Amino acid sequence: MEIKILEDKKNMLLFEVRGKSHGFCNILKNELWNDKHIKVAAYRVEHPSIGIPEMIVESDGKITARAALLNSIKRLKNVSDKLKKDFKKELK
Repeated sequence: MEIKILEDKKNMLLFEVRGKSHGFCNILKNELWNDKHIKVAAYRVEHPSIGIPEMIVESDGKITARAALLNSIKRLKNVSDKLKKDFKKELK
């Protein structure tokens, strides 16, 4: 996965997510909405087969858009780690 920042302001971050598809972007978007400081969390793909997803994140200014994104990624990692642990336990 490669992230290309297109625009970076205090309250807004626009970036491309190269090497990932709707599934990843949708999970990240949904997790961003769990943050009370998020005003906008969305992505678009111009063409489903060959397009590169562009994601926009806007915050209310109490935290930066970049910080909100990093917090969301940390929460997703925790969920992923727990899922992995639970699966290992159940598949023994």
